Amino acid sequence: MPEETPVPSHASPSEESQATELVVITGMSGAGRSQAIHTFEDLGYFCIDNLPPAFIAQLVDLTRLPGSRIRRIAVVCDVRAKEFFEELSGELRKLEDAGVPFHLLFLEADEEVLVRRFKETRRLHPLCAEGDSVIDAIAAEREALADIRLRADLIIDTSKLKPGELRTAIRERFFTGSLASSLAITIVSFGFKYGIPTDADIVMDVRFLPNPYYQKALRERTGLEEPVRQFVLEREETVEFLEKWFDLLEMLAPSYLMEGKTHLVVALGCTGGMHRSVTLAEETARFLSTHGFRVAVSHRDIAKDRESR
Repeated sequence: MPEETPVPSHASPSEESQATELVVITGMSGAGRSQAIHTFEDLGYFCIDNLPPAFIAQLVDLTRLPGSRIRRIAVVCDVRAKEFFEELSGELRKLEDAGVPFHLLFLEADEEVLVRRFKETRRLHPLCAEGDSVIDAIAAEREALADIRLRADLIIDTSKLKPGELRTAIRERFFTGSLASSLAITIVSFGFKYGIPTDADIVMDVRFLPNPYYQKALRERTGLEEPVRQFVLEREETVEFLEKWFDLLEMLAPSYLMEGKTHLVVALGCTGGMHRSVTLAEETARFLSTHGFRVAVSHRDIAKDRESR
């Protein structure tokens, strides 16, 4: 886990529940601000990188206009905006005086780590003047940020963190909703004879189950119809499969989310995509929905066999 220093929030719980949630991200260049803003974006925040501090209050005002659906904002303020950065402390005080709740996230890293990151990326430090070294620029930036650091709700040292670990630290601190609800899952049924969906993250082949196609009374029906559903779901093989399949999904889905994935495509395939895969896609969607995930279902090939006859 990251080394982090929590400080009491600038907003009370009652204020946070009623007002726009604002997170201001700042800290040392090379400490992971870009990774942080991408994480907030994945969590559903309206995000702006390198925002001049003078515009923060205006942005909050815009979210309060009638019809605005923006309730969570994350912005990065850093030394790339040199002429604006000294204003940040003053703007934060104005937000406090106006009763605007906000959180201040400060990212930092050791000098050696920051130097290595700049050399690896071959980027110029934003405070490097002509003749200055990266070390000089880092020292100047750290000094300029000293007061802002003292105001932070959360300080995360990213020196020893991998990108995924930083994402996890941010989610654990800032995401207050259900983790499941932040992962959108699309369940797709398909026929192998028409090819595997190219965007599938997980593919399950259910052709090992008895095929309703060979039952004359079921051949022209689909997996959405009750006679086919009963044929598929009442088989002993299906009952055993679904038990193990649901256990697997219950383990995998949260793991994908914690690795930063916000949209997962699960594809179930049978021969023609009309019977078994359709029924099992519906059952999979029902299971995931009951666990709080946002689920959509698509039956890609459900009508193709009929059309080809």
